Amino acid sequence: MIQTIFFISSGLFLGWSLGANDAANLFGTAVGTRMVRFYTAALIISFFVIIGAVLSGSGASHTLGALGNVTTMPGAFVVALAAALTVFWMTKLGLPVSTSQAIVGSIVGWNFFVGIQTDSYVLTKIVTTWITGPILSALFAMFFYQIIKLVLYKFKLHLFKIDFYNRLGLILVGAFGAYSLGANNIANVMGVFTDVSPFETVNFFGFINLNSVQQLFLLGGISIAVGVFTYSKRVMMTVGRSITDISPIAALIVVLSSSTVLFLFASQGLKTWLTMRGLPSFPLVPVSSSQAVVGAILGIGIIKGGRNINLTVLGNIGLGWVVTPLVSALISYISLFFMQNVFMQVIH
Repeated sequence: MIQTIFFISSGLFLGWSLGANDAANLFGTAVGTRMVRFYTAALIISFFVIIGAVLSGSGASHTLGALGNVTTMPGAFVVALAAALTVFWMTKLGLPVSTSQAIVGSIVGWNFFVGIQTDSYVLTKIVTTWITGPILSALFAMFFYQIIKLVLYKFKLHLFKIDFYNRLGLILVGAFGAYSLGANNIANVMGVFTDVSPFETVNFFGFINLNSVQQLFLLGGISIAVGVFTYSKRVMMTVGRSITDISPIAALIVVLSSSTVLFLFASQGLKTWLTMRGLPSFPLVPVSSSQAVVGAILGIGIIKGGRNINLTVLGNIGLGWVVTPLVSALISYISLFFMQNVFMQVIH
């Protein structure tokens, strides 16, 4: 049992890093504009991210598993640890880095080390979302901006009513986004452990059953919550204030846009509904909330004329996105070598 906890600890560390970085972005704009208090946002994120992880976390994990099948606990430990160290380093720099990119890079490093060819189709499908995610989020932001602008013009609401509805809206869409994040990104945290999970199905209160994978996702969700409470405020300020100046209403649009993108790539029910009707559907792929938020903020900046966009901060964030998978793959490869040849662990 102690050995199991030790190996899973790297996944918990990655969950903590995700909470400190990605999950915080759901309320980064709201906290940055002082519309929602930090601890209120942290509590909402923590509750709904755990619910989303346990109830709907299996969809995106299948895609990640198809990219690279880690078959031993020591191997899974190293892959998750490499991604976690990369995210932690980027978080220390105050950059909203992608946990999705980190775990993908780490899995590719695993494939190189054990001599398994990386599935180019799956990798392409995942990498494509790194481009389409922020673009979709920017487009949604532009669309919602025009809709809300039209509503405010038509109904001419009092300033106090606008403030009340805005705060309520930030909380509601933040909760929706947290649920979608848990459903989508828990695959990043615990996906590499699903094939080697040591847990057995347990029953709570006589009617709640949690299978082996759901127990992993529950632990991962809790670790995300801890990361939100303990280390997310700095990244919230980077996302909420540094890229461009945004109003409280624009903050609502950013959260709504990014949450919608997360939902589209996380909902197995929506994918089934669209597929049954012969309609195109979104792949169930772990996407980055950081990229979605940055894309939405950029969309707001563009529709306002692009005058207040901080290109320096945007460039630093973009550099982090490029470097993340490369660094994670390198750390994974080197760490696997040490785990196998120095610590004499079977990793494949």
